[in-house]
Amino acid sequence: MDTDLSRMPVPAAGFDEGTLYRSLFAASPDALLLVDAGGTIVLANPAAARLLGYGVEALTGLNVDALVPDAARPRHAAYRADYARQPRPRPMGMQMELVARRRDGSEVCVEIALSPLQSQGLPYVLAAIRDVSAYPRAKQALQRARYAESVAQLGRLAVDTRDQRQLLERVPVAAAQALECEAAAVLLLEPDQRHVRVVGACGVLAVPGADAGLPVLPDAEALHVLRRGEPLAVADYVQEQRFDPPPQRATAGLRSALVVPLLDRGRATGLLSAHACRPERFGEDELRYLQSLSNLLASSLQRAQGEEALRHAQRLESVGQLTGGIAHDFNNLLTVIHGNLQVLQDLPALAGDAYGLQLVDAALRGCRRGAALTGKLLAFSRRQVLQPREVDAAQLVASLADMLRRTLDQRIEIGVELEPLAPVLADPGQLEAALLNIAINARDAMAEGGRLRFSGRAVPTLPPEAAREAGLAEASAGYVAIAVSDSGVGMSGMVRERAFEPFFTTKPPGRGTGLGLSTVYGFVTQSHGAVTLDSAPGAGTTVTLYIPRVPAEAAEASAEAAAPALALPAGLRVLLVEDDAEVREVMRGFLCSLGCEVTSCAGGEQALGLDPAQGFELLLSDVVLGAGMRGPELARQAAARWPGLAVLLMSGYSSQPVALRDAGRHAWRLLQKPCSREQLARAMAEALERR
Repeated sequence: MDTDLSRMPVPAAGFDEGTLYRSLFAASPDALLLVDAGGTIVLANPAAARLLGYGVEALTGLNVDALVPDAARPRHAAYRADYARQPRPRPMGMQMELVARRRDGSEVCVEIALSPLQSQGLPYVLAAIRDVSAYPRAKQALQRARYAESVAQLGRLAVDTRDQRQLLERVPVAAAQALECEAAAVLLLEPDQRHVRVVGACGVLAVPGADAGLPVLPDAEALHVLRRGEPLAVADYVQEQRFDPPPQRATAGLRSALVVPLLDRGRATGLLSAHACRPERFGEDELRYLQSLSNLLASSLQRAQGEEALRHAQRLESVGQLTGGIAHDFNNLLTVIHGNLQVLQDLPALAGDAYGLQLVDAALRGCRRGAALTGKLLAFSRRQVLQPREVDAAQLVASLADMLRRTLDQRIEIGVELEPLAPVLADPGQLEAALLNIAINARDAMAEGGRLRFSGRAVPTLPPEAAREAGLAEASAGYVAIAVSDSGVGMSGMVRERAFEPFFTTKPPGRGTGLGLSTVYGFVTQSHGAVTLDSAPGAGTTVTLYIPRVPAEAAEASAEAAAPALALPAGLRVLLVEDDAEVREVMRGFLCSLGCEVTSCAGGEQALGLDPAQGFELLLSDVVLGAGMRGPELARQAAARWPGLAVLLMSGYSSQPVALRDAGRHAWRLLQKPCSREQLARAMAEALERR
C-alpha cells in the first residue's frame, strides 16, 4: 500500500487540506484510533466512541490495553511490543476471532487493520476497527456459539443436580434467554395420558392452571405435538392452518412458536416450547438448539425415574426381607398354637364342655386370621409358597365378577370386557385373592356407588414403566393384562407413589391393614409378572396385572388334580425333620394321631445319619432348617438313600427359589405353615400319590 502523502492528489482550490483529512477521519464509518508508541490513544473518531461505549474525549488519553479483555491482556502486551520493533500494515481478525472490550464490560467481535505512520515521520499507528457481529455469517456463528454454551451449562446442571425441579424450572428461562424470545415452557404428560402439567415457564405465555401447578388438558398446539411426537414450527399464528391456535397466544401478542416433544423410547412424555412476538422468528438453528435441550431434559428425567424406581425397589425389598422373616417366625408360633388347640379340641375331657369348646373354636379362628395376615406379609415379601399352574383367566374373572355382583353394594355396576385369552401360569387362589383385594379397594373408593370394570387382553410385552419396576426379562409367550377399573375418588400423586407400600392406608383406623395392594404387588412379582396403577383425583383408578401366558409348547395340566380320597396307609413310616422343637412336637403329635410310625430329627445331618435299613416311606421336612442343611438338599440326598421315598416339604416361607423349582422337578409336595391335621393328611396323601 502506497502511504506517501506527497504523491496523493491535491484537493481542488478552496479546500484546506487539514480540514479535509480531519473531516475524513471524523466521517469514517469504521472506528479509527490514532495510537502512540506507548499504546496511548491520541485521537479517536465518533465511530470509535459509539462502538466502544466511550465519549471521544474519554477515549483520548486512554491506553489501548483498556480495550482488551482481561484474559487476552498478557498476550496483547507481548504482541504490541513485537509490533513496535517491526511496524507494518496488517489486517487482523480475518482468520482468528478478535474481541474488543467495551466501557460497560461487554464484548464485541471485531476486525482490526493496523497502518503504521512512521514512514511519514509520525510516531503513530492508525487502527481501523470494524464491528463484524452484524455480518450474517458472523451473527449466525455467534448465535450457534450462544446456543452451544447454553446447552453446555444446562448439561452441567443436569449432571450436578439431583433435584429435577431445579432443572425443569431453569430450562425455559435459559431457552428464552438464548433464543431472545418472549416466552418458553416445559409441560409434562400426566400418568393418565390425558392431562399435562406446566413444570417450568417464563415470559408472557398464558396457560390456565400453570400458576397453581394443576393438571390441565393440553391445548390444540400441545396436542398436535404430543400425538405426532414430532417438532412443530409455527411461522405465524395468523396464517396457521394445521390446528386452531390457542386464543391466549393472540392475547399475549405472540406470533410465532417452536415446540419439540420430550421423547422416552419414541413416546412423547412432554414438550418444550418457545414463543416470540415476531413472525418467522425461529429457523433451523433454533430447532436444533431446542431439540438438544429436549434430548437433555428427556435423558435427565429418564435417569431420575430410573433412580427413583431403583430406590423404590430397594425400599420394598428391605421391607420384604423384614416382613418375610417376621412372618416365618410367626407362622412357627401359630403352628404350635394351632396344633395344640386341635389336640385340646379332641380331648375327652372337653367333649361335653360346650363353653370350653367354644373358647377353643374362637382361638382356632384367631389362629386362622393370624395365618391369613402372615400370608399377606409373605405375599408382599414374595416368600409365600405358590402353586402355579395353568389357569383359565377369563373363567376366573367371570366367576369372581358374578360373586361380587351378589356381595357388593347394589349401587356398584359391575361389568366384564374380556377378549379371548390364552391360559396364564399362576397360583389360581392367589390370583383370585389379588383381584378381590383390588375390587374391595375399588368398593371403598365408591361410597356412593359407581362402576367397576374387569377387562382382559393379550399383550406381547410389558409397558416400559412396568418393565422397569419388575426388572424381569420378557416372557417368551407374552402376558395377559387383567385390568380392574373403578369410577371412584382416585388417588393423589403422593398416595399413588406409596400405594404398594405395606401398612400404608388412607382408610380410617380399623378399616384396613394397608396390606391389600402390597399383597398384590408381591404375588404378581413372584409370579414373574408386573403391576401398574393409573389414578388421579376425581378420575378413578385402574390397576392392571400382567400375568405370564402359558407357553404353547408347554405340556402343563389344565388343572391340578383333586386331592386323593385315599386314606393314609396304617403304620406309614415317616421321617420328620424340623429344627423348632415345639413345632416338631406338634407335627409328631399330628402324625401319631394319623397312625404313622414317626422318627423325628432336629436337622438334615442328623436325619442322614440314620440307618438306611429303617426304610422310611415319607419325608416330612421344613424347608429352612436353621443354620444346617436346607430341606431341598436333604430331600435329594434322602431320596437317594431311601429309594421310593415320598417328599413333603413344609415352609413358613421359602426364601430359596430352588425349593419351588425342585418341587416341580421331583414331584414333591409343598405345605404352607401353619396347617391343620386334615391339611397335613391331605398333603401327605398327595405326596404319596405323586411318588
